[in-house]
Amino acid sequence: MTRVKRGYVARKRRKNILTLTSGFRGTHSKLFRTANQQGMKALVSSHRDRTEKKRNLRRLWIVRVNAAARENGISYNKFIQYLYRNHIFLNRKILAQIAILDKLAFFTIMGDIEKK
Repeated sequence: MTRVKRGYVARKRRKNILTLTSGFRGTHSKLFRTANQQGMKALVSSHRDRTEKKRNLRRLWIVRVNAAARENGISYNKFIQYLYRNHIFLNRKILAQIAILDKLAFFTIMGDIEKK
């Protein structure tokens, strides 16, 4: 079998991995084997956390809308039911922004909710 000298292909592969891990501390950015392991771990973490970020932001928006709704004397659950019943289709992100930036507009969105 003939010898295969990988030459620039191997160097390019290693260089790409070391470039990916260039900001890491210590040998995690200098030595190829540890850099490769840490690079894979970083990619797995970033993939997982992109989904988790969406989950956390939605929870934050719900907390903000709930706080604003309770200031006006109604629970979050009743407020969302009211919105769906009256065909007001605003998502939680927009509701949270309105609740923080313009309380008067949020109060008008709430309208005449029956206080039980």
